[in-house]
Amino acid sequence: MATAVLDAGYHPQQDKLKLLRSGPKNTTELSCSPGVAFYQHLVQDPASKEESDRRMVHLLGFDLDEALIRRAQQTNPLHDSITFIPLDVTGDTDRLQDYLHQHGCSRFHLSLCLAVTMWVHLNHGDSGLLLLLSRLASISQHLLLEAQPWKCYRSAARRLRKLGRSDFDHFKTLEIRGDVADHAREHLERRCGMELIQSFGSTAWDRKLMLAHIRVRQASPACSLKKSTKRSNERKKKSFQFLNQAWN
Repeated sequence: MATAVLDAGYHPQQDKLKLLRSGPKNTTELSCSPGVAFYQHLVQDPASKEESDRRMVHLLGFDLDEALIRRAQQTNPLHDSITFIPLDVTGDTDRLQDYLHQHGCSRFHLSLCLAVTMWVHLNHGDSGLLLLLSRLASISQHLLLEAQPWKCYRSAARRLRKLGRSDFDHFKTLEIRGDVADHAREHLERRCGMELIQSFGSTAWDRKLMLAHIRVRQASPACSLKKSTKRSNERKKKSFQFLNQAWN
């Protein structure tokens, strides 16, 4: 499988992994950090060769900063399983589609977007944030999202002013404020065909960590509410079974 991860890389991934049991096997990571810890968490201690084969993981990490990507490539101990590329996910997804095609997938089984939303939001405005979420939803079966709270925005703006620089271009005109994670969840559910299946609480940095997955086709209007609810519960159960199989 293939996994994509987007991670600003400022804080240890282990803090986030503690909130999870394990993860699916095709993953993409937008990351300034090498991502090796996450990969090792996915494949740790297989009990048998059969289980080891079942845990075959392909991890793709990408970031705007080419210097960080080069550093990650140079220190990558698992070239066959982990790939790093410079990429702006809000502007170009062709390379992601090429990677998926190479591994025989139409979507990443899991995409991680960790502590990145604020920077896209501040530099590209509300439309940039929503585009990021839409793009990730379009290439992901499951999306693990960690959105910075509004207090992080204010802190980032203060740090910029202390350096004698102008505010972020969009900071004062942003309409998406307050509980940014809730705004993100609402956009994913209303506009992107995804639904929240688990909220893992907050990290040590008070950032909400939530898991969404692509929604199965809605039940027919002729179906009763009881049947629709039952099918929804069955879909959630299958998603948890999928995650548990990959993490165990």
